[in-house]
Amino acid sequence: MTILDNSPPGDTDASSIDEPVGKAGDKIFFGLSFGAAALILVTLAAVAIFLFLEGLPIFTSDTAELDGDGSFVSYVGPLVFGTIYISVIALVLATPVAIAVALYVSHYAPRKLAQSLGSFIDLLAAIPSVVYGLWGITVLAPVMARSVFPWLRENLGFIPLFGSDVPIAQSGRSTLTVGVVLAVMILPIITAISREVFIQTPRLHEEASIALGATRWEMIRQAVIPYGRSGVISGAMLGLGRALGETMAVAIILSPAKGYFWDVLTAQNSNSIAANIALQFPESSGLEVNRLIATGLVLFVITFGVNAIARRIANAGFSGADG
Repeated sequence: MTILDNSPPGDTDASSIDEPVGKAGDKIFFGLSFGAAALILVTLAAVAIFLFLEGLPIFTSDTAELDGDGSFVSYVGPLVFGTIYISVIALVLATPVAIAVALYVSHYAPRKLAQSLGSFIDLLAAIPSVVYGLWGITVLAPVMARSVFPWLRENLGFIPLFGSDVPIAQSGRSTLTVGVVLAVMILPIITAISREVFIQTPRLHEEASIALGATRWEMIRQAVIPYGRSGVISGAMLGLGRALGETMAVAIILSPAKGYFWDVLTAQNSNSIAANIALQFPESSGLEVNRLIATGLVLFVITFGVNAIARRIANAGFSGADG
């Protein structure tokens, strides 16, 4: 008995050809994706191993040839303090402004203005850090020294951050100036993440709040901010990670000194790890190089920890959605 095949000509051949081609494409894509992910992990591990091996001699060798800074802990302690102190100042200054800008772009500004303002804020992230440093030392520092510092010392001098027996920095090269510059640098990161999180707030949540008689600000406070809380926190942590590793802006503006200094208006400032490496490395040799690399390992661990915490918060989901 003859069985007639009524299927259109070429259908069987096409399906038999497409299936292996599709499987081959999946394998190629999987290989490329896996290779890219593995390359990132290998690079990260290679950097960590390099820093550990190059910094190990500072703990195992005789450090008598160093310049009398004492133990490694006493050397790196002020640098860790300065790095975290400057970065926290930048974070405190940038986060409220970033949240306000993100809310304005996402819920207040007209569509065209919101798009233009969002693009302008994103462009701030493309400006090189050395340009921020030059702007800070030539434009911002004189303004801070002439107007801001005297006002803070006179009106808020009872706060330890703004009051001490040391005169204010007449050049403006102080911790506060660096903090303001870093705040401007991390502003686009926090703003962009916060804006995207606020936009994703379920429309039903916003409409329900408005239907209950809430004003627009009350709706934002009740629905938008709680929903995007974890996203804002993760964005702030990513901005903090950027501030911790900043080099050129800090090196150009800051007037560093050895020690722990809380007053943000004086010329005596604790240096950061990244800026100290950039300033000291060209003239270092022997164990001094190993010591700088060991401080780089400390900065690597701090930055890695901050970004890991930010990723953990981001992966936890939006607190508003969880509730």
